[in-house]
Amino acid sequence: MPTENPIETRELGSTGLEVFPLALGCMGMSGMYGAADENESIATIHAALDAGVTLLDTGDFYGAGHNEMLIGRALRDRRDKALLSVKFGALRSPDGAWGGVDTRPVAVKNFAAYSLKRLGVDYIDIYRPSRLDPNVPIEDTVGAIVDLIRAGYVRYIGLSEMGAATVRRAHAVHKISDLQIEYSLVSRNPETGIFPALEELSVGVTAYGVLSRGLLSGSKPAAQGDFRAHLPRFSGENISQNEKLIDRLNQLAAERGLKAAQLAIAWVLAKGRRIIPVIGARTRVQLSESLGALRVKLTESELAHIEESIPASAIAGTRYDERQMRMLDSEQG
Repeated sequence: MPTENPIETRELGSTGLEVFPLALGCMGMSGMYGAADENESIATIHAALDAGVTLLDTGDFYGAGHNEMLIGRALRDRRDKALLSVKFGALRSPDGAWGGVDTRPVAVKNFAAYSLKRLGVDYIDIYRPSRLDPNVPIEDTVGAIVDLIRAGYVRYIGLSEMGAATVRRAHAVHKISDLQIEYSLVSRNPETGIFPALEELSVGVTAYGVLSRGLLSGSKPAAQGDFRAHLPRFSGENISQNEKLIDRLNQLAAERGLKAAQLAIAWVLAKGRRIIPVIGARTRVQLSESLGALRVKLTESELAHIEESIPASAIAGTRYDERQMRMLDSEQG
């Protein structure tokens, strides 16, 4: 599904890697938002690659390995078209419960071995701890990935949901390609302390949650198997208040002949060339809609108008529950 004009690529940090300005996040293809169609998921990955998307994002704990195996099947005859970003470290139990984080060097190499096997590849392009392990210095975790780079199993090192001080410590050990962090019209905390540090260090941003997990596009949690049902922004009185913001976004988008999702993605794209939005399209229809955001060019005055109309301070509820928020190094100042 080609777009009308050639798409200008963006550099991922200071790695020299030129990537398509949108990445495809594959988490939702493994049940996090309710049941997913495996054939449609693979078709969506293929359509993304055919449209020029280069960066695919996954985690070894998405679907307890299912997501990696799905991507492996999708890339069987087109590995050369994709850059693979893999998160590791989150622990799961057989019933799907979370068991904390483990980023000890021995665990890092163990996780990598299984990811390579499930993905069916010889190397991972960008390898990143999913969260900061409070029991392991970030220098030790990064050092273990450096060992994997030297052995040819990994190309670049990324981070996820880490604060500015941790990024600096990691970057002192080895160049960091990018920080993956939630960033959207209604999740703008990284602008205060994290983004200035990344700019100083020439570290890129892969921004997930650009639609606040579907909230900004009007998506509702599925009846079963959708973890959003437990997120504060989708719960109780919060969702009623947040729907007022969604209505305003719909109005702003309609004035430009756009869908709300397209305007929300276009806003993130316009916030800086170091930022690569990670779109969580699970179907080809959703993918096509998201790609439409690339045709939207917003001026500084338009950005300001959108931000005044939908202030981040008006969102009701945190992006994760209280326990998970305490675990995020990115939220600790």
